[in-house]
Amino acid sequence: MTPGTLYLIPNTLGSSDAAPAAQLHAVIPQQVQTISAGLTYFIAENAKTTRAFLSLLKAVQPLALALQEIQISELNINTAASALPALLAPLLAGRDAGLISEAGVPAVADPGANLVRLAHQQGVPVRPLVGPSSLLLAVMGSGLNGQSFAFNGYLPTDAAQRSKRIKALEERSRQEQQTQLFIETPYRNAAMLDALVLACHPATLICVATDLTLVTETIITRTAAKWKSALQAGTAPDFHKKPTVFLLLAA
Repeated sequence: MTPGTLYLIPNTLGSSDAAPAAQLHAVIPQQVQTISAGLTYFIAENAKTTRAFLSLLKAVQPLALALQEIQISELNINTAASALPALLAPLLAGRDAGLISEAGVPAVADPGANLVRLAHQQGVPVRPLVGPSSLLLAVMGSGLNGQSFAFNGYLPTDAAQRSKRIKALEERSRQEQQTQLFIETPYRNAAMLDALVLACHPATLICVATDLTLVTETIITRTAAKWKSALQAGTAPDFHKKPTVFLLLAA
């Protein structure tokens, strides 16, 4: 039997007050909407956000099945490797599926990468679809080095370990002229920026990219020294509990 195709479905980077059509058309291409609407099986990082995505989609075009009849299986950081074959089994039986992240593109800073690897091993066609990536959008908008960059995930929460890690990334950036990207749990954004200002050389460039693709989007690039002055003046960015990408490039 010919296996189905594993479509890598991009999700929006957040919700807004715009009408469903406006929310989708701003960041999700029509082809992606059409393919997504025709699928009846999704492998999701978060079932709730996938249902929200499908609800937006339903408002602009018919779904292949009623929303409650669409199968959604979860794949997240707690999913054991032993569970992956069962997630892939419907595809091996000929059924198409969509792998979808909680936000942005799947398999990039996302647990779906392991399923994609298994799909390749099992001969399942993999088709990535175009959509928003907060990491690439942050690099594009930062003005930092877009020729060489690295994503480092989350930094340590312990203050001393975090400072040590920031200094190591800054040194790597200095040696390789490489932009370093990382993220933080949104309610700790202020603590992350404070740590960057304290740990980095005054001339190091730091970018804070928040709420990308949303009407509240902000992208600010300053030296560590200028960020320090801004924070001392009480003009921190409005990023509390908002998804944010942090970037640095050493001078």
